[in-house]
Amino acid sequence: MINRLKVLRAERGWSQQELASKLDVSRQSVNAIETGRYDPSLPLAFKIADVFDLAIEEIFQRDQVNN
Repeated sequence: MINRLKVLRAERGWSQQELASKLDVSRQSVNAIETGRYDPSLPLAFKIADVFDLAIEEIFQRDQVNN
């Protein structure tokens, strides 16, 4: 899965730690999601979408290579 998390976070001027605090996860988790090493659970994906006030599909997209 690919995502726009890093871009969206940067647009708001948030550090990884600030976003992690909003999501109640570790900074390392935010980094892992941004770099594609970890796909968030569905509840966490909804929480991320809520923090950015976007639909999940506007943040996360299927990686066409892995289909």
